[in-house]
This record gives sequence, structure tokens and C-alpha cells, in this order.
Amino acid sequence: MTPTYETILKAATAIKSVAVKTPLLESPALNEFLGCRLFVKAETLQKTGSFKFRGAFNAISSLSTDQKNRGIFAYSSGNHAQGVALAAQMHGIKATILMPEDTPEIKLNNTKGYGAKVITYNRYTQSREEIGAKIAAQENLTLIKPYDNPHVISGQGTTGIEIIQQLKRLNLEADAIVAPCGGGGLLSGISLAAQTLVPDTRIYAAEPENFDDTTRSLIAGKRLENGTEHKSICDAIVTPMPGELTFPILQSCKASGVTVSDEEAKQAIWAAFHYFKLVVEPGGAVAFAALLQRKIDVNGKVVVAVLSGGNVDQQLFASTLSQYSSL
Repeated sequence: MTPTYETILKAATAIKSVAVKTPLLESPALNEFLGCRLFVKAETLQKTGSFKFRGAFNAISSLSTDQKNRGIFAYSSGNHAQGVALAAQMHGIKATILMPEDTPEIKLNNTKGYGAKVITYNRYTQSREEIGAKIAAQENLTLIKPYDNPHVISGQGTTGIEIIQQLKRLNLEADAIVAPCGGGGLLSGISLAAQTLVPDTRIYAAEPENFDDTTRSLIAGKRLENGTEHKSICDAIVTPMPGELTFPILQSCKASGVTVSDEEAKQAIWAAFHYFKLVVEPGGAVAFAALLQRKIDVNGKVVVAVLSGGNVDQQLFASTLSQYSSL
């Protein structure tokens, strides 16, 4: 199966009765400050606090009865883990999840709370792909990859259809849609929807500094890896390199990339709370941060930032709110 606009429409039907149609919000005060119409897609309000539930539920729905009976396996920095765990619970099947040992406690606890078995590893010295392939083979489990899975990509693409439809009801079309990008599942799904429905809309990947593999890869025309010497608070989108399935989609849709610092992500967390009363995690805030920092031209334009997740460590969130008082 190759992800297409048609497979996204099919995914929209599969998840319609279970996924939240999240709001598209704007702030007049923020629009005046930036000189544009900026909308945020609040996927923080999705089930499990992240867009990941969309793709996870769609992927699990597509499994055969035999695959469901044997159980599933996933590796994730936290949000895919929670999406898979809840979707598996809703389907009545067992889930085993491999997560980084430095995953925020809220994500670990939530994943376990949905009934999944959790195994941890060191994301900086071990390969989750190698560990995952071994465990899945040994226990005869079906692997649900976080982004290199056509059903996952199609599920994430429903976010893009919603954005486009919500703007259309306001008689608007986005000049640019910016989304956080790790492996590229969300952005590639949005890109496919936009390519069909609003081909003039520009698509941007937002990434943390030192983890800008998609930005560099799009410039180079080939998949490039991130180094292992850096760390970032944007744990949700710290991935080794762009996906095998997602990167060609981003290339074909002529996506571009922008990067933000950890401090800029934290400032966006404050701004999301101040202007929209939303709780956003660092990795989920990078697209919003890119627009706040005018990493692309926003003047007089209609722009959308996806707030992709809200599973933030309580202490980090509290310290961030106390750190800033204005943009």
C-alpha cells in the first residue's frame, strides 16, 4: 500500500467515531502582533494528548484477525506509544512498547496506564529499530512503526484534511502549514492532503536545532542522519533520520524545513498557554515557535501551526511559564 489522498479519506472514515476533531484556533491579539492570521491546530486535545492516536488507531484497525490475536509491538519516544497503547486497548489486543529510558515520566506512566507492556532502552547508544525487530520476531508480534507505515501516515493525514476544511468554512486557504517533524509521518500525511486540496499551500517541517535531519535532507536531496552528540528537550521529535516512506512524499510535495532552538520552543509553550490556554510539550510547540520567530514570511498571510502534542513534564511546564512574561 502506498499512502495517497484516497487512503487518507479511508482513514478518516476508520477513525471518525473514535478520534477527536480538534479545533483550529486563532488569537486576535497574536494576529495583530505578528501582522498575519495565525491558526493553531490543537492536536494537544486529541485522545492521548497527541495526533499519534489517529495513525495508531487506523493502523491497528487494518490488521488481520490473526495479527490482532498475536499482539502488536511499537517503539516510540512517547506519543506514538500512548496512541498505540490506547488503540490496542480499544481493540482488545495486547501491546508491547519499546521507549527511551529518558522519556518524560508522564508518557511512560500513561502508556502503562493504557495496559501496554513497556521496555526501555538508551536512545543515544542503542538502535530502537534493531531492538524492535528482534523483539517483534522473537515474540511473533506485528510491528507498528511510528511513521514508516502507510496506514499510520494515512491516519496522520486526516489532520491535514481537517485543517483545510476548517479554513474553507472561513473562506480561507492557508499560505503555509507548518508541523513538527521527527520521522515525518504527520507532515507527509498533511502534505498529501494539501497537494490534492490546496496545491498552492506551502508545507514546512519544523525541527529542533541539531536534529534538523529533514531540513538538511530536503536540501541535499537524500536522507541524512542526525548526530548522537546532542540532546534536546523536544524529545517527541528526536529521531535518527527521515523515514523511508515519508521522505519521498515530502520531496514530491516540495516541502521545506525550518529549525528552532530549545529556548524558542519554550517561549512557544508559554505563548500557547497565554494566547490559547493550551498545554503543549516542547516537540509539539516547534511549528508554533517557527512562526512566532518569523522563520518564514508571515506578514499579511494565512498560516497554520500544528500543536502536535501536550504530554509535557509538569516541572518543565511550570518552570517555562515562570520564565517568560511576554514574546
